[in-house]
Amino acid sequence: MTLREPEFVDLPTPTGPMRTLVLRPAGPGRYPGLLFHSEIFQLTAPIRRTAAFLAGHGFIVALPEIYHEYLPAGTVLAYDQPGSDTGNRLKTTNPLAAFDADNRAVLAYLKNHDACTGRLGSFGPCIGGHLTYRAALEPEVSAAACFYPTDLHKRSLGAGLSDDSLARAADLRGELLFVFGRQDPHVPAEGRALIYQTLTAAGVNFTWHEFNAAHAFLRDEGLRYDAELSRHALGLAVDLFRRVLLQA
Repeated sequence: MTLREPEFVDLPTPTGPMRTLVLRPAGPGRYPGLLFHSEIFQLTAPIRRTAAFLAGHGFIVALPEIYHEYLPAGTVLAYDQPGSDTGNRLKTTNPLAAFDADNRAVLAYLKNHDACTGRLGSFGPCIGGHLTYRAALEPEVSAAACFYPTDLHKRSLGAGLSDDSLARAADLRGELLFVFGRQDPHVPAEGRALIYQTLTAAGVNFTWHEFNAAHAFLRDEGLRYDAELSRHALGLAVDLFRRVLLQA
C-alpha cells in the first residue's frame, strides 16, 4: 500500500502537548491502529522508515515523542554518545505514570480516528519495546510486538528505577510477540530467562523469538543492522497484527 503524506498532531496529556507523527495508507477505508514507540532517540529516520513499513501493510500508525515533557517538539537525538546519554537520562527521569498517560492518550486518539477500525496494537524496539509492553497492559490493546525491550528484567524504567511491568504480567490480556538478539548486552540471557519465566507463570499468550543478533539489529543505520533478520522479524510482527487486529 502507498501512504498519505505524514501528519503531525499535538495530543493533550497531563504533562503537556505531545507531538505525534501519524502515518496511514492512502487508500480509502478504515484500518487497525498501531501505537509505535521509538528508541531513546525519538523519531529518527530509521524509526520513521520502520513505521512506514508497518503502515504500508494496512495500519494507521501513531508515533509519539516519548520525551515531550523535556525536549522541544521535533527534537531528534543523534545516534552518538551525547544523544545516548540524554536518552538514557530521560528514561529514568520521567515518572512511570507519565509514560502510561502518554500511552492512553495515543490509544484514545487512534480509537477515535475516522480512519481506524477501533482495533488497537502496539510496537516498539529498545525502550520502545518496554513501553509497548506497558501499552499492552491497557485493556484495549489486543496485540503487541516488543523488540528487545530494555530494562524490563531490571525493573528500571521511569523515575525511581522500580517499575512494576513484570509484576503486572497477569494483567496482559492480548497476544504478545517478543524478539531478542542473543548478543544484546542490554537484555542478557539471565534477563531473557526471567522475562520468559514470569510470562509463562502468569499464563500470558505470547510467542518468543531469539536470533543471533546485536542490540538494535532492526535499526537500518550502523554496523549492527541485520537486513535479513529485520525482514523476517518485521514479518512476524505484521503477521501477528493482521491475524489479531483484522479479525471480526
